[in-house]
Amino acid sequence: MSRSKSVLTQLLQIFPQWRPQMYFKASLTALSHAMEDQVLAGSEQPLVIASFQRERFYRQEAQRYRRIAQKSNQVYVLAAPEAEFKNCSQEYETIAFAPDDTLTTEWHLVVLGSSYASCLICQEKGIPGRQQMTASVDNNRRFEGMSTFDRQVTQYAAHILLDTIVEYRPELKEKVQIAREKYLPPDIASQMVIQQGETDNTTWDVTHNNPDPFVQRLVTYLQAGQYKLLKANRSLAAKEQKERLINSVTTAIRLSLDPDEILQIAVQKLGEGLGVCRCLVYRCRETDTTATIEHEFLNQGIASIKGQTWPLKHNPLFQEVVELRDALTINNATRDSRLTDTAEEGKLSGKSLQILVNSCSILSWMLVPILYRGRLLGMLELHHCGPKPMTWKEDDVGLVNAIATQIGVALIQAEAYANLQDLNEQLEALDRTRSNLVAITGHELRTPLSTIQVCLESLASEPDMSPELRQVMLNTALQDAERMRKLVQDFLTLSQLESGRVEWNIEALNLHECVELSLSNVRARHKETPLPKIENRVKDELPLVKADGEWLVEVLAKLLDNACKFTSEEGKISLEVSCNNPYNLEVTVADTGRGIEPKRLETVFDRFYQEEGALRRSAGGTGLGLAICRQIVRGWGGKIWAESQGKDHGSQFHFTVPIYADQIPSQISRPAMSHSHQLRKKAKGKSKKTS
Repeated sequence: MSRSKSVLTQLLQIFPQWRPQMYFKASLTALSHAMEDQVLAGSEQPLVIASFQRERFYRQEAQRYRRIAQKSNQVYVLAAPEAEFKNCSQEYETIAFAPDDTLTTEWHLVVLGSSYASCLICQEKGIPGRQQMTASVDNNRRFEGMSTFDRQVTQYAAHILLDTIVEYRPELKEKVQIAREKYLPPDIASQMVIQQGETDNTTWDVTHNNPDPFVQRLVTYLQAGQYKLLKANRSLAAKEQKERLINSVTTAIRLSLDPDEILQIAVQKLGEGLGVCRCLVYRCRETDTTATIEHEFLNQGIASIKGQTWPLKHNPLFQEVVELRDALTINNATRDSRLTDTAEEGKLSGKSLQILVNSCSILSWMLVPILYRGRLLGMLELHHCGPKPMTWKEDDVGLVNAIATQIGVALIQAEAYANLQDLNEQLEALDRTRSNLVAITGHELRTPLSTIQVCLESLASEPDMSPELRQVMLNTALQDAERMRKLVQDFLTLSQLESGRVEWNIEALNLHECVELSLSNVRARHKETPLPKIENRVKDELPLVKADGEWLVEVLAKLLDNACKFTSEEGKISLEVSCNNPYNLEVTVADTGRGIEPKRLETVFDRFYQEEGALRRSAGGTGLGLAICRQIVRGWGGKIWAESQGKDHGSQFHFTVPIYADQIPSQISRPAMSHSHQLRKKAKGKSKKTS
């Protein structure tokens, strides 16, 4: 639905003797504000129709039209939607017209009361690319049209725009009809048809009760200027204080990068500057259900609400602020309909809100969102607690909005700084990992390769070598080849675990049997090396656990290997299992060895971690064993951690295994395996056993 003929064109067909005047946008803004101020200053309930070219132009005036709507119930606002503007009936009627309607190039304002009438009907000339317009270019945009106090012209303009409103919103037909009966002549439609057909032979007395156009504009500008002068005089005394307050708050919050300190400074400065009873600020997002009051300013004798939980999700006031992206003011909380009406579904009732208001002694209320590029970061609230209600001034709202903007910028800067610190720490950790990887792999690969090369060269160049020495050379080469194989295997295992490509076969297991199997594996690998004493304190009467058997044995074996590596022959290693809750068993591998510094209890599980450094360590290894253990334990949903009193005080490694329940499936794959994948795995396992 769209129209091809503008309102200005239709009026000029009825009144051909009218000559359109040229206006700049700044002039139209002044004329519009003068007409709106006439409504706000009067006691009548006029018909008001405003047509904005785009939603963003309407947003600049939305606060004024909310005030105008308090004067009359016949207020209509038209605009082309861009983001949130839509057909809606709230304080006033909003009409979203089609993007190709000629209204997108027009500027209209019609005010029709019983004792006065005025209209501003204009069309833009040469529309530039609006997205790239600067403020100066925007103010110099040119329009042509008419501005008049003539009641007859105003009535015809109102009739045309009311027809447009009904076309876009047929459900308003009855309300529009009431406006026609109250403000327009009963036969205006038939008069328009007659007048359009008789324009060639009819002379219209358009200057009747209408001043000269130049005088009209001069009077209008004088009225607008006088109103602005009065407003300026009223705000001049507070302007200096406002600027000082904004500067002091801005300076104070910019000196800190701590979000909590920023919020506390802002709420303290703002509360002191405005002299309100209570000022509070809290961090929140649009989807939050509640918020906790952590920062508060209190005037003398006002009760504190710090630490209280503040309702958000079902709070209609909060939701209205989020929707409008603008400040919300309540001058008298005892009479506001939002605090007394019954609740809609999913919202707090008016009674519940009234209880909140009474408990906090709130008589007048202001809510201002803290936004940054449309993102809600928090909320500023000002409470006046009596004894009489107060009327929030526009200057106060503007001041709080300005401070909220500064808070939003400061919070984003603080978040950016914190993120930068985290990123630097991650980069440092990555650099350490890279350095360790190069050092460890270089050392762990070069040493056995050198030994293997020497042994093989000796066997090849010394044919007369004795059988005993030849066997020593072969055994040495085989041992170092096995060492290299384990290194590569650890790399591959960790890579598979971290990428999620491991297939888990979860089943009910006897933990005692798994411990015995891991002990056998460790003793078999170290049969030629003296080991510390290992005590198995795991009882056989334990509930079954739910885990992958091969990976569980792998974790136990690696923890035992790690304990053996850093415990002398005279030391002791013990294995224990405890049941601290009904869902998990806790396995502990304790030793009396070298121990771990308390500050390194978390980093020991990092990849390539070596406490003594990559090249200065007294024990071999890649530093991947504990990292592999952590990935395995996380795979079945458990936790792993280390404890130690420090150097030479031994260490304890703990991990949890879930207790088996009959409801848990016996086979769980992560990620789920296809049937062909399972077959390939079984075949691969068989081939390994055969080899």
